[in-house]
Order: sequence, then structure tokens, then C-alpha cells
Amino acid sequence: MALYLLFESASGYALFLAHGIDEIGQNTEAVRNSVLDLTRFGKVVKLAAFVPFSSALDALNQCNAVSEGILTDELRSFLELNLPKVKEGKKPKFSLGVAEPKIGSQILETTKIPCQSNDFVLELLRGVRLHFDRFIKDLKSSDLEKAQLGLGHSYSRAKVKFNVNRVDNMVIQAIFLLDTLDKDVNSFSMRVREWYSWHFPELVKIVNDNYLYAKIVKFIVNKSELSEEKIPGLADILGDEDKAKEIAEAAKASMGQDLSPIDLINVQQFAQRVMDLSEYRKKLYDYLVTKMNDIAPNLASLIGEVVGARLISHAGSLTNLAKCPSSTLQILGAEKALFRALKTRGNTPKYGLIFHSSFIGRASARNKGRLARYLANKCSIASRIDCFSESNTTVFGEKLREQVEERLDFYDKGVAPRKNVDVMKDAIEATLKEDGEEGEKSKMDVEPNRTPATKSKKKKSKDTSIDVEPIMKEIENGDFTAEPETEKKKKNEKRKLAEQEQVSEKVNGVNGVDTEQNGTAKKKKKKKSEQVDGEDLHSVSELKKKKKKAKNEDDE
Repeated sequence: MALYLLFESASGYALFLAHGIDEIGQNTEAVRNSVLDLTRFGKVVKLAAFVPFSSALDALNQCNAVSEGILTDELRSFLELNLPKVKEGKKPKFSLGVAEPKIGSQILETTKIPCQSNDFVLELLRGVRLHFDRFIKDLKSSDLEKAQLGLGHSYSRAKVKFNVNRVDNMVIQAIFLLDTLDKDVNSFSMRVREWYSWHFPELVKIVNDNYLYAKIVKFIVNKSELSEEKIPGLADILGDEDKAKEIAEAAKASMGQDLSPIDLINVQQFAQRVMDLSEYRKKLYDYLVTKMNDIAPNLASLIGEVVGARLISHAGSLTNLAKCPSSTLQILGAEKALFRALKTRGNTPKYGLIFHSSFIGRASARNKGRLARYLANKCSIASRIDCFSESNTTVFGEKLREQVEERLDFYDKGVAPRKNVDVMKDAIEATLKEDGEEGEKSKMDVEPNRTPATKSKKKKSKDTSIDVEPIMKEIENGDFTAEPETEKKKKNEKRKLAEQEQVSEKVNGVNGVDTEQNGTAKKKKKKKSEQVDGEDLHSVSELKKKKKKAKNEDDE
């Protein structure tokens, strides 16, 4: 049996004929040894056909189709044109070796060409891949490498499909930088306070805010030059005239030492750097808020932008956070305490990063753990909605936040909260109201998807509506009385019983056996009957009387 090999290269499809299989005996080791030597391998495998791709886009489409196990029209026509035709009712005298079993099964279903994929075929294809540029005359090795590189980049780029606006790496970097800036601004502010306190120590007690302190240091510079003319400027910075006057009076009676102009200039420049860092920190926080509203809007509306960003950065990505169960999310950030408790057999921690949420601070001491478990459950739901939903909405996060508020009231006041099913229904209805166009489209899509059974039911209902008029006339005339469905069922059951009794009576009458009704034995009178083949049959008139009697019993 001949063996053909299908090789999908970056430049096109190639078909090879392995004609020396009988000599090798399908020995994988023999093929593996002969692969490196082109003279030996060229005697076994020869090129049968080759078709190049028309463009780079065509190569990418063919590569995607092969990886997904889809047989394209180009590949099918290439195989049918270059392989021997398979006659109906006869076994083919060849087989096709492929690297991907999925594409092999697809080829077998559509073209009836037998395919195989095993170690022997893979070794042959490995040799083909190694010496592919030698089999095709006009193809250079450099051109093949360029084609492979370009196709590899485009294929990987197509596989990694993501939304640029929903990249969670930016959030991770932003929250790391924000935490670092908080530490740096605090340490630098303390350095400014300590440095300038040698000159004006009373200012520390008057101004508590670090940013305002640095701004005032830059404005005052030398306390001896602080006059009443600068009080309006101080009032604009502080927003309070009383504090400005207090600073001016404290400067007059200050116990600090005098500094040289060079020292004051250095203090002023350092205060300017602290101000710049504080302003950049505010801008970075605004950037983090906007990115969190794009990436995880429900998580941000539930637990806050900063805590949500810390959870994402600690998990590694939003997808990893969505994969975490709520029990793991509850103690994210408290791994050291958890392992220490497991080692010492102590109490495990109840919360990690979610402790910074306002809900945990509002709960009482004995309910903090319970609320942390509940909040972690809602955070896991919100993160999964944000990760896997296509629509960008905050409705689910707001509803989940309402549930946490209700749970707080339940712990404090005993007010019963709503069920999760009802809350989610309200959230879905709210999202449908927001996306009005999508809601209308979904309604339009529901009607065409009606099954043929429903259509037939509708047609039947139209047909039955024709018979309603005579029934209504009978009701108006008093000839017909409408009965409930239960009475109809009872009547039908009675009629069935009567028919069964009639059949049993016929059989008993034929055999000459007396029948029993209502638990009492009654001998029935025999009437004249005709004998047909030695068997007694009841007359037609007697059967009609029995039917009328059964109907009267049903009416009663």
C-alpha cells in the first residue's frame, strides 16, 4: 500500500510519496537514522506535488484552519487533484499520512481518503521538514525562514486576541507605583518637616497636611521676611485667614535658628519636589480609577478601586483572580499568617487585603469574620463577571454592594436581606434597560427561533377557533353546558370503563359465563340469537340498548 505524506509549510501545501516503505518495513528507528542523511532519505521520500499560498493572509487562514481541524476548499481540491481517485465499493490502495489527527479525520469524512497519524509518519514528516528546501528547486532556505517567521508572528498575534483598553497589566503597575509613591511622599514630607523645623519649628504644629506644609515652605522661604503683605497669599494656600494670621504671629516670635540663603534654596527646591510627587500621585490615582472602571467596573464599584487593584495585582491578573474561589480570595495577602497558623496549629486569618474595605471597618468585632467571608464571595462573583462578560457595566457591582449593605443591617438590626436570585434578576433587567438596542435585538431573535411545534400549535389554535361559534350558540340556547376539565376527565374514564365492560360481556356471553356488576352476581337472560359456527352472538338491537344504558349512567 502506497503512503502519501501531507506537509503544511509556511509557503504552501506539499504532497510527498514514501515509496520505499516495504524495504524499511515501517521501522521507526530505521527512519530516524536515515533522516539526517539526505541521500538515504531522498530514496525513501519524493515530492509528488506542491501548491504555494497566494498571499500571507491566505497562509494565515490556511494555518488557522489546519490548527482547528477544518478542511479548506483549497486543501481539498489539492488532495483530490493529486491523489489517486477512490472508487466506490473498493478499498483504496493508498493512505495519507498527516501530522494532525483532527485534520485527518476531517479529510476521511469529506473525501473518503484513509489517513493515518503515528510515530512512523511523524518521523517521515520530520525528515521532510528538515530537507524541505532541497526538495523544491526554486525555494531558498532564507526565503523559507522569512516566511516561517512572518507566519509565526501573524499566527501568534491572531491567537492572542485581547482588548487594548482591558489590559490588566497597567493596573498592576499603577497600584505598585502608587504604593511606592505613598511611602516616598511620606518619607520626603517628614524630611522637609525635619529640615525646615530648624528654621521655623512652630509651623509643624499649625499645619498638619504634608502637601500644604511643603507649599507653605516654598511660599515663606525665610520667616524673617514674612510680613502682613504675604498674609493674603497664605490665606489662599490654606483656605483659612485665621491660620494665616497665626503663622505670621508665630514667625515673629519663632525660636528657630537662621539659615543661610543656600540652605533655604535647597529646602525650597526639595519642597518643590515633594509637591510635584504629591501632584503626580493624584494624577496616578485618577488614572487608576479610570483603568479600573474599564477593566473591572463591578469589582471597583463593590470594594473600591484601590482594594480591587491590589487584589488583581496580588493574584497576578484579573483572570487568575476570577479563577480563585472565594475562600482563597478572602485571605489573599495574608499568606504568611496562614502558614504560620497552620504550622503552629493556631487560628487561621479571617481576612487579607479585603480588610482595607470600608465594610470590614463598619462591622462589629464578632461579625468581622462573617462579613469578610460574605464579601469575598461577592468579590469573586464580581471578578468573574468582569473577566468573562463582554458588556462593560457597573450594575452587578452596585447590586452586590447593596447585598453587602443588607447583610450588615442583618448582623446589626436583624433585617432579613433579599435573596441572591432576586437581586441578580433585577441586575439583568437593569442591564437590559441600559442596553435598549440589544434588548430589542434579543426580542427580535426570539421570534424567528420558534420551533415548528409551536408554529403547528398556533395553526391548530387558529383552526379550532372556527368551531367556537356553534359551541357559543349552543351555550346561549341552553343546549350545551360547559363543564370543568376534571368532570370531562371523569366522564372519559367512565366511558372507557363502560366499553371495557361491554367487551367483557361479549366474551362472557359467547362462552356462556355469567358476568358480575357492582359486586353482586346477576344472571342475564338469554335471548334468541343466531348460531354462527357453533357460537352464540348477541343481536345488534341488544348492543344498542347497552350503549344507551351506559350513556344514561354517565349522565347520572
